Amino acid sequence: MLRRSFPRRIARTAVYLLTALSIPVGASAAAKVCNKPLTHGIPKRVVMAPSGSRVMEQLLNTSGLERDEAVTQQVLSGNVPSFLRKLVPVTISGKLAGGKAVLVTICVTPGYLAVGNDRDFVRVPMGLPAAARIAVEMGFLLPTTRMVDAIYEQAQVHLAPKPMKPTNQMSSTTYLLKHNQTLDQQLTGNGHAQTELTAGHKKDIVLSNRLRSKPGRVAIYGWHRTNGLPIQPLSTVHVARYADYSHGVRLVSRTAYVNGKPRELVEIMRDTDLSRLVSNEGPINNAQALLASQY
Repeated sequence: MLRRSFPRRIARTAVYLLTALSIPVGASAAAKVCNKPLTHGIPKRVVMAPSGSRVMEQLLNTSGLERDEAVTQQVLSGNVPSFLRKLVPVTISGKLAGGKAVLVTICVTPGYLAVGNDRDFVRVPMGLPAAARIAVEMGFLLPTTRMVDAIYEQAQVHLAPKPMKPTNQMSSTTYLLKHNQTLDQQLTGNGHAQTELTAGHKKDIVLSNRLRSKPGRVAIYGWHRTNGLPIQPLSTVHVARYADYSHGVRLVSRTAYVNGKPRELVEIMRDTDLSRLVSNEGPINNAQALLASQY
């Protein structure tokens, strides 16, 4: 099942929020800057870079750390589709302790991390060490559970989860490719633009304070049903290097916007007041250092 919302409706809602909350219209300008310098840390893709299917064909008999290392090399060399370089704004509204209205806008990739080109790409689940390294080296963070919820709420395209049979092959490249094909089939023929914010089709690897109390684990959350409720509550049951076909890596820019003004997302996440808009766990201190410590 694929559900689309309409840009005009989103625009009307945004204008209503800005007016009702008495927030400067400049906050809406954040949408115009999400795609400019914020992706400069992603290297340019070389013309001769292999397609997604070609990369995964070479990794068909691998899994775990071996596959993660190969995929990481591809991503850090710039072998990612161009649509992932066009970040999408997600705006969360709230009020500060004194009652002042505020909008925090984060800039996120429209879909999950993939290797290849725009015509032939494969979404690539990976363990936390690989995901953290890619995010840090390219200048991004991973989302929190609150961000994942907001992304789903504001997605232009919602994909119904498509769980596969739980077997000892869940982490295999074969399973990964089969699920990727299922997602492609969900999107085929629906006029979906790859740059549109899409959600519901994967569990997210997330930043969480639990990573401090549960070292050596990965935090996952999401895979929202079409009723908006996630299949996967926040969990740290798996070891950090674990990844199966259902996991995805969505990147979040380290630059966010508070009422239209740029601010470091790590500062927002550790702020006692503002962190409530972007985290369900309260402040997350030194988020960038926390992420960097995972690999």
